[in-house]
Amino acid sequence: MHRILAINPGSTSTKIAVYEDDDLVFEEVIRYRPEEFAMFETVMDQYKKRIEDIFEILARRDCQVSDFTAIIGRGGLLKPIESGVYEVNAKMISDLIGTGKIPHACNLGAPMAREIADIIGVPAFIADPPVVDELCPLARLSGLPEISRTAVFHALNHKAVARRAAKAMGIRYEDANFIVCHVGSGATIGAHRRGRVIDANNALDGEGPFTPERCGGLPLLGFVEMCYSGNLSLEDIKKKLVGRGGLMAYLGTNSAIEVERRIEEGDEYAALVYEAMAYQIAKEIGALATVLKGDVDAIIMTGGVSYSEMLVEWIKARVEFIAPVMVYPGEDEMRALAEACLRTLRREEEVKVYM
Repeated sequence: MHRILAINPGSTSTKIAVYEDDDLVFEEVIRYRPEEFAMFETVMDQYKKRIEDIFEILARRDCQVSDFTAIIGRGGLLKPIESGVYEVNAKMISDLIGTGKIPHACNLGAPMAREIADIIGVPAFIADPPVVDELCPLARLSGLPEISRTAVFHALNHKAVARRAAKAMGIRYEDANFIVCHVGSGATIGAHRRGRVIDANNALDGEGPFTPERCGGLPLLGFVEMCYSGNLSLEDIKKKLVGRGGLMAYLGTNSAIEVERRIEEGDEYAALVYEAMAYQIAKEIGALATVLKGDVDAIIMTGGVSYSEMLVEWIKARVEFIAPVMVYPGEDEMRALAEACLRTLRREEEVKVYM
């Protein structure tokens, strides 16, 4: 039996889960108030406190740390790498704490996993970080040689649900063609060809459909004029792109539940905006069907907003002619991490070395 500790640090929380082989023993979320991190100068400075809190939870749960076979953390914003499971090494940690790195809490996953693993003498891993880059050469050209398209997407969940879908269909992920559509606060939609994501929109760069908090791709001349109007600061512009775009900009809320409530009460404008979001998501799925030359085994809907039956049905109505639609709502990152770790421990997948 393999006993695994999975760690997923977020900006205001640390999620941990303990698995015994495929079975979840327990999962817990440690939540933090802003003032608890006020004493720390950088995000990376938080990791000692977060580790102490993890040990406190394990002790309270009467969980013997020495029983763990391996520790796996959420992958951070490293340099572009292939999909897979990587053992945490010094080079990885150096790159995560290096100057100029985006100060995102996901960068804490590898250092935290490594420190706990070192204490008990077991390996530490990460799997499918958001910088997984398997883009085909054609997908890298943007239209301007000064700007290349790069891959930043929900790789961990994309890969996990694609593997589950393939298993449900009785085929190997490496033999299948999928379009995976993750819709949460942001949306990333990827073309999976024979186990590799050969194209996907980079939602951090503003590509793709609008979502609950992001504006998605915009008419560029209008956007440039807005930037140079003198009415908005750089921070204002950034917030319009991520945080105050999409549903938030049109309807003043990022809650799909709230939007559906308004629609049920007869709000025609809310219905127009919400269906437009579904329309843009469906268009992106259609575009990626051309990347796969129409050879699509299934379209997979995932992410938190995929709980919305209304949105999913609107999307299905536009894309089911391409391939069957399978729905895996939510973002079960802890399970995805544990599954990746198990594949490695069972020698079903080779551990990769971060260089």
